[in-house]
Amino acid sequence: MGTTKNRQKQAKAELDHKLLLAKPNRQILEDLAIACAKTPSQDNTFQYAFCLSKSAERSELRYSVQILDGLVKEGYEHQIDCMYGSACALYLLGEYDKARLRAENILRSHPESRLARELHLSSIESSEQQDKRKMKEAAIGGVTIAAAVGVAAGIASLLLTKR
Repeated sequence: MGTTKNRQKQAKAELDHKLLLAKPNRQILEDLAIACAKTPSQDNTFQYAFCLSKSAERSELRYSVQILDGLVKEGYEHQIDCMYGSACALYLLGEYDKARLRAENILRSHPESRLARELHLSSIESSEQQDKRKMKEAAIGGVTIAAAVGVAAGIASLLLTKR
């Protein structure tokens, strides 16, 4: 179990670093959008959407998922790449369970895919970290409420004893 946990953490750190380095700049996105508009094709659309799937903008990430999913539905020849791009965008959006499912779908047909395996492990690790954060926040919220109730009860008892 410890080995798997370490692999998940290592995969997450590596993927996060790769995605940080892969963020496209505005000029690249504009050039790809212009190429897509001038010469519409599935290949140009894919290049634009795949580049968007690494963006720092949430709206661009969502748009890339829509485009890439549309290409898959249209039967585009590079469907695995579309699914991987969508999974990366979902991962960056913090939708780790959806990203994990996409990675699992890729691994079912291409079990040798190192990128999908890395994304799969990273999604599991990120989801677990997110769950731990939520549990901590809930616990802190519960403790805060309990403390507030305790203080209110203490003040009420002081007020009642002064009468």
